[in-house]
Amino acid sequence: MTQDLLLKNVRLWGAAATDILIRDGRIEIIALGQTAEAAHVEDCANGILLPGLIEAHTHLDKTLWGMGWRPHQAGPLLIDKIETERRLKTDWNIDPARQSKRQALLSLSHGTTAIRSHVDVDTEIGLKGIEGVLATKQDLADIIDIEIVAFPQSGVMTRPGTLELMKEAMNAGAHVVGGLDPCSIDRDPKGQLDAIFRLAEQTGKPVDIHLHEPGELGAFSMDLIIEQTRALGMRGNVTISHAFCLGMPDRSRAMDLIEQLAKEQISIATVATASRPVPMAEDLRRAGVTLCAGSDGIRDTWGPYGNADMLERAMLLGLRNNFRTDPDVEHALWCCSYGGAKVMKLPDYGLDIGCIADLVLVEAESVTHAVVSRPQRKLVIKRGKVAARDGVTLIRVPDAHA
Repeated sequence: MTQDLLLKNVRLWGAAATDILIRDGRIEIIALGQTAEAAHVEDCANGILLPGLIEAHTHLDKTLWGMGWRPHQAGPLLIDKIETERRLKTDWNIDPARQSKRQALLSLSHGTTAIRSHVDVDTEIGLKGIEGVLATKQDLADIIDIEIVAFPQSGVMTRPGTLELMKEAMNAGAHVVGGLDPCSIDRDPKGQLDAIFRLAEQTGKPVDIHLHEPGELGAFSMDLIIEQTRALGMRGNVTISHAFCLGMPDRSRAMDLIEQLAKEQISIATVATASRPVPMAEDLRRAGVTLCAGSDGIRDTWGPYGNADMLERAMLLGLRNNFRTDPDVEHALWCCSYGGAKVMKLPDYGLDIGCIADLVLVEAESVTHAVVSRPQRKLVIKRGKVAARDGVTLIRVPDAHA
């Protein structure tokens, strides 16, 4: 049984200071002047308490974190990045178990308590990535939740045998059926979408599809995804990642798509990239479409950027959407916390009595100040137990340069 934890002098989402008693991994009492025998007491010195941050779109199996600096090699096209990555996975020994554990602990040190990771499945690596990330999920089960998307990075229809491997991945423990650019990668949108939605229907699992396709091509693919969602009764169980087409210049076409997404409760995951048109957060918020966020690749063969800090991602989301007021910046953080939790269907998430005590403490004057200044995380709490302190996880990170 987890020891009771009493947080003194803490401000929930920047509100007035109070005390919080955590018992059996859940928030039990929120009130000033609390005492509790045998509880471990943390004086939070009027710091801001946030719910655990949610990394809702990343690739744990691909990071180079801890392997020493590696110059970028891939060309500018998507297929260049896919093919270069396939080669370097072997040349550089990018071990999915070791690397996913490094990134997961990095995320935890920054206050992330749950991760949705897309993990490659293809005919060259088979289930090696799935097996590696499943091992990390098991090793770190007490301190971070990891949800695995079986992700056909190299395509489904263009690489015969991939669909069968995805079925094996779902049977092995993957939680979500993935897809990728049904037109530009597979060049068979009906074939790919029929296959992955059928697999989702057979396994009773949700769907999360990478859609990099821009403009009208992406809009066409999105129409097909919406149709499949409606036809199979998968309302509320589909996420479209990136969705660059929603940033198209034809705003009436984009807004029509957003209206249909809202009707089917299809969520959008963004990384707020500066290099492509992106879905506008305010358009989605007005329509009632849930927007979550993630880091995408963290210092991998696709690019040198990323540090797994979801406070920084909230800042990037705010910058990309020209958010300036405190309520708007707070919405960017909502996408990196409550939005991600909603997409991952995390039970009892939040800062209310009865919620699971997945929490992060920061020293800041306000929530917006925390987003723009990104202070070191003073405490990270997972199910009522301290998992990281002052930016350092209590579990050791695998040795660097291995």
